[in-house]
Amino acid sequence: MNQFSIQEIAELVSGKLVGKKDTVITGLEQIEQAKPGQLTFIGSQKYAILWEHSQASAALVNQNLELTPGERSLVQVASADLAIAQVLELFAPPPPAFSTGVHATASVDPTAVIGNNVSIGPGCYLGPHVKIGDDTLLYANVSVMDESTIGCRTTVWPGVVVRERCHLGDDCIIYQNASIGADGFGYRLSQDKKTLVKIPQIGGVIIGNGVELGANSCIDRGKFGATKIGDGTKIDNLVQIGHACSIGRNCRIVAAAAIGGSVTLGDFVTIAGEVAISDHVTIGSHAMVGGGSIVIGDVEANQFVSGYPAAPHKTTLKQWAHIRKLPDILKKIKSAEEPDQ
Repeated sequence: MNQFSIQEIAELVSGKLVGKKDTVITGLEQIEQAKPGQLTFIGSQKYAILWEHSQASAALVNQNLELTPGERSLVQVASADLAIAQVLELFAPPPPAFSTGVHATASVDPTAVIGNNVSIGPGCYLGPHVKIGDDTLLYANVSVMDESTIGCRTTVWPGVVVRERCHLGDDCIIYQNASIGADGFGYRLSQDKKTLVKIPQIGGVIIGNGVELGANSCIDRGKFGATKIGDGTKIDNLVQIGHACSIGRNCRIVAAAAIGGSVTLGDFVTIAGEVAISDHVTIGSHAMVGGGSIVIGDVEANQFVSGYPAAPHKTTLKQWAHIRKLPDILKKIKSAEEPDQ
């Protein structure tokens, strides 16, 4: 079991240690569930009020919060959220591993190019002219089809499918059962309007460096060119990204979001959970879309929008407030319309 002194942790996160100096930390936990020997973190006043009754031996705390350590330890930092991320790396167990090299049950085409120190797990399939960069890890049952490439130091978890002519950058993490490069959803009524005609999808997918793609998420290939995901973007589980989208750098797209075809996102855009974005919408850099919103028009840079249809968040809150008043308003109208007895 890993354990570290509170002084070691304070040095790691460049924090100021106050209170008890010889605390030994054996684990991490949320403030409500923490036990003696464990470290927690406090990033807002909402959780600061729980410190008095918490059993945690120590806490990482935002330096703007006024807390006293008592007989325990506090490490004051600029951001408890960022500091706890550093400490989590100390306590993280090693990932599942297997021997470097190609497993005996993997099927690798003779034309595939495999870099140095690559691990290819049981049941994997690598098609013609596939390229895998140095230090990349493919867990069991990953399929990488013709002419696709995966960069260096990328981890691909079991069951992922990378279709033909798709390209992944360096330092990516692709979680289990994600699909990269499925056909975009393109159909048109036939001339006689009796059947659906499939529109061929001949483009690809290009994923930048440092991208994470969540479990069971899908990125469709473009109809003509490529669907593009910018460097550093993080995509949660169960996200659908339609054909020919262009997603900028360092975006965050949260679970169950559905992004239609040919959508453009700038850099540092945040799309909350269960958001739906209509085809051909453009969302500017640093914009935010609140959870459950439906976006049918363009969103300017730096805006925070929410609701259906999505509007500036303050406008949406006013609309909701007015809607809650409608029953009382209707009663007043009805009462005014009734004749005097």
